[in-house]
Amino acid sequence: MSPGERRSGLVADPEGQLRMEAVFCTDLQATPAQSLAWVVMRGSLAVTFEESRAQLGLATQRQWSDQAIARPTPILLARFALVTVLALQLSGDGQSPVSVPAWYHKGAATFSDCLALVRRHLWCARYSVHSTPQVECMQLPQAALALLIHSVPLAA
Repeated sequence: MSPGERRSGLVADPEGQLRMEAVFCTDLQATPAQSLAWVVMRGSLAVTFEESRAQLGLATQRQWSDQAIARPTPILLARFALVTVLALQLSGDGQSPVSVPAWYHKGAATFSDCLALVRRHLWCARYSVHSTPQVECMQLPQAALALLIHSVPLAA
């Protein structure tokens, strides 16, 4: 294949509801159905990145080298996905607890709420379960400990 060589085609809606779209593919062995499937797959990925930028504040990649792509964006998306899945697992009924700040009302859990739930779980597992009586400690009322465990993750 020489540089710039590509296969192209037009996709049309038989009912005439949608506009015609041109599809291009550099793989000359690909069938038209494969080319169209790749365009659709790439479109959903582009929507994922656009939503990540809009909702999560991810920065747009300025360079497209392999090293640049392998850096932060995939890791951040993986972290958001992992925290979300863990929060769903920890909530049990599928409803993550929603923190209600004094300045506005939220109808559903945000990523911050999910992150706080995961932090709370990890901190409880670390500090409550593995405590030993030999450690020098100060008595802390159960209510104060509960307040710390439930409030600090929201601020962190």
